Order: sequence, then structure tokens, then C-alpha cells
Amino acid sequence: MASENIDIAIVGGGVSGVYSAWRLQQHYPQLKIAVFEASDHIGGRLLSVRPPDIPDMVAELGGMRILPEVQPLIYDLIQELNALLPAPEQIELYRFPVDEPQNIAYLRGVYLRLQDFTTEPDKVPYRLNFLDRGQTGGGVIIDAIEQIVPGITNKSLTEEERRLMAQSASFGGVPLYQQGFWNVLFRVITGEAYQYAEDTGGYDTTLCNWNAADAIPWFLSDFGVSAQYMGFCNGFQQVPLVLAQLFQQAGGEVRLEAPVSGVTRSGQGFQFQAQGQTVSAKTLILAMPRRALELLSATSPWLQEAARFQQLTASVTPRPLFKLFTTYNSPWWLNTGYSTADGDYVPVKSGRSVTDLPVRQTYYWPRSNGLPALHGHAMLLASYDDGDNTGFWDGLRGRRHSAWKKGLEVAELADPFIGADDQVRAKELSWHRYKAPRMMTEEVTRQLTVMHSLSYTPKVRNAAFRDWGDDPYGGGWNSWNIGVKSWEVKRQIIQPLDGQPLYVCGEAYSDAQGWVEGALQTADMMLAKLV
Repeated sequence: MASENIDIAIVGGGVSGVYSAWRLQQHYPQLKIAVFEASDHIGGRLLSVRPPDIPDMVAELGGMRILPEVQPLIYDLIQELNALLPAPEQIELYRFPVDEPQNIAYLRGVYLRLQDFTTEPDKVPYRLNFLDRGQTGGGVIIDAIEQIVPGITNKSLTEEERRLMAQSASFGGVPLYQQGFWNVLFRVITGEAYQYAEDTGGYDTTLCNWNAADAIPWFLSDFGVSAQYMGFCNGFQQVPLVLAQLFQQAGGEVRLEAPVSGVTRSGQGFQFQAQGQTVSAKTLILAMPRRALELLSATSPWLQEAARFQQLTASVTPRPLFKLFTTYNSPWWLNTGYSTADGDYVPVKSGRSVTDLPVRQTYYWPRSNGLPALHGHAMLLASYDDGDNTGFWDGLRGRRHSAWKKGLEVAELADPFIGADDQVRAKELSWHRYKAPRMMTEEVTRQLTVMHSLSYTPKVRNAAFRDWGDDPYGGGWNSWNIGVKSWEVKRQIIQPLDGQPLYVCGEAYSDAQGWVEGALQTADMMLAKLV
């Protein structure tokens, strides 16, 4: 017999989970609704922490920005939440710069400025043909996409129109959804151009072999020529925290350190185990990515035997993502700029630099107000990388772990280079819970020194990292598999088992994979069935 009865149980305290909970509690104030989160915090892959001694900076160990122009759901949600919050607690945004022309590109042992891709093409160490010379890596891919799906790069098209074009398109006589993005790109550009685009783009997985019909509109949304990003003054995690707070104020319950296991059918609803007791729920919502669903299935024979559930959840692939932040006494990167012909000095102070070294991307992190750090203690997103490249750091860290298990989020506490005092602080300060081990910090420092052509070694004050390949996440984002009709699967997986009150939502099965926008998209689709 169940120890507790709940009307709606939501498993997962990320954005899609707490957003769904809030909406449902608004619509059904009389129902008992509870969120079960396996870790000890709300936010999922949004994780914002303040570094020691730098109160006016927020390190985004998870998601860090939005694209308001093409992501109306998250932008409109922020406006709605701000209307409910007192001014001091409102969610504030700032312009989040990326490719500043004076920033550095260290590629194949050659030092460049990002502006050199278009202004000094002879300096670029790639054997590009005359069509690709003088273009950015993103420009090369956009031109290739136009050859694959003629007309799709027209700026007058909406996101939905591009998506529909790609879904119905064929290339070489084969439907685009049955082909990989890497495969079709290699039909229209050289291998050297592909490597140039991958190296300068900073990511390995965006151009890899995932469903081309989804990859093409996704790439155009994220890396289009007019992309304008916005960051969060108090950290992106503020969004799910506010949602959870409003949900609780409306009468809902949030239960942390409450991993769910052993899901079974029970009457018209479900039973499962959580916090040492059996819980019965009339409706069960799994607000989880693929890897978390797999881990839940491993404890739930009923789910393992549900062939349709397994088929639908396996339609995407988790993609590894790694972030490493470092702090310093001063922003030493200001001295790595250049002097113009007129004698003016142009510093490196914001946005990112790129390299083909394992660090891949380095962001010169802003203050909480969005302004560059020009003096005093400062911080870098020293390494932001993905895909197989994240494996480089595996040899410089403690064992991989299950991130929801109590005590193990301090991944490196077993590291021999961390003293007893640090172990105590790690339990008290969220930054130190993600403390990077000494060998990792030394290696990223070495690479930053080479990448910025320094004659000295910057001294790191503190370093923290997050590898989103760890369980239960399995990756920082998910991508549709080749051969999957995502436009059908994304609707089917919302309620994967016909007639049963089991629902799935989250970024993994959306049109905006890797973005909070996708989490909200699938949550809204699910809510349309429930309210």
C-alpha cells in the first residue's frame, strides 16, 4: 500500500519540470502536485554559482544565454515572471557578446584575430578554395546549407518556415531527415573547409552526424548572421528558482534529494519509490533527458518492457558538454590586444576567443551588469568544449559519478591535491562543490598561456568545472538521430503510451535542443493535454 497519494507527480526539477508544475498548480489549485528532484538543488542543467571573493560575477556552469529574437517562449516567460516579482528580485538581462573582431584565434599554431578571417584571408592556415576564402567558418556552413536546401537562408523566412522546408527537403534524391549533417556537408564543401568551420566555430557536435533535417534549421537559428545573445545578471538558474518559488507559494511541493525509482502501474495511475517510501500518483510527468529516462527505466521493468516508450526515448543522442571557470587577481587578457596603425590600443575584454587546442573556447566573463571586467578580481570561462573533445579532461579529474547522489557532486573531494580545509569549504560554498583538481587547473593554464602568446603564466585563484556527461544528464544537450521524423516523435513522446497518464517533456525532444526554449516548447505541448 502506498505511503502517500499525489494527484500529479513531476520527476525532474529542471526548467520543464518546475515550469509545468507552476502552470498546473495555477490551473488546478485544489490538486496535490509535487516535484521530485534527485539532486539537492533546482535547475537541472542551469547551474549559476558565484566565485569566491567576486560578488559581482556569476559563473554559468550550465546554460548561460538566450536568443530573444528566435526564442519567444523563454523571453515572454521572463517578462511574465518579472510582472509578478518586486523590482529587486526581477530577472535582468544584458547583451552577451561572442565574436568580437579583436579577439584571438589560435589555429594550427598560427595567431590570428577573429577579424582576420575576412580581412586577412592569406593569414588563415587552411587550404580553402576561392569560394570559401575570406569567409568566417559560420559563413562557409551557411553557404553550404543554401546549396543543400536552396532558399532556406532567406532572411524573410520564419523559424517555422525553415523547419518545414528542411523536413520536406531531399538531397541527392534522399530525404534530408534520412541523412547526417556531416554527410551532406561533405557533398558540397571540402574536408579542409569543414575542419575550418569546426575549429573556428568552437564546437565539435554541432557539425557532427545528426539528423540533417533538424541540424540545418537549428544551425541557422543559433549561428545565423544576426544572432544577438542575452545573458543573465543574476545567473540563468534564477529562472527555475523563481518558478519553483511561485509553484510552492501556490501550494505545490518541491522535494529535493528525492530520486525516483521502481515505477509501476497501479490502478489508473502509478506507484514509485522515493525517499524510502512508496508514492502513488494519478498522473506522472517525466521532465527528464534521455539518459535520466534510461536510468529510471533500469529500475522499472514495466518501463523497460514498454517497447514504444523505449523506441521513442532512444530517438535522440546525448552530447557531452564541459565547462571550466578560472578566477584571477586581475583581467590579464586586457594586455593581449593589438595596436592599430594610428597607434590606438584595442584590448581583448569581452566575448570569446577560439582555438583548436582542447580548451576550444575561452570567454572573457563580464560583471553581473554585463560590462567587461577592466580591473580587480576577474574570471574566465577558460574552457567551453563538447563532444569527444571533453574526453581530454577525463585524465585530469576524479572518477565519473552520479551527480544526483548525495555528497558526490563534490566530484573532486577524493583528489589527493585537495586539503582538509578545502573539503570543509566544498560542503559550504557551491563554487567549491565543483572545484577543479590541480592537474586540470595547471593544464588549462598552460593552454591559455600558449593560446594568448603570453611570456608569463597567469596565477589562478580558484577554478570550478562541470562535466554534463555525468549521470543522470548524459550530456549537455541532445540531438535527433538520423532517420527520425522529429516532427512526429516530439508529439508522440509527450504521451508515449496511449491512454495512460504518463507524460514526457524536456529539451531533449524539441525543436530547440540544447536550449531552455526547447524545454518550454515540450512542456507547453504536454500541458495542452492536461489543462
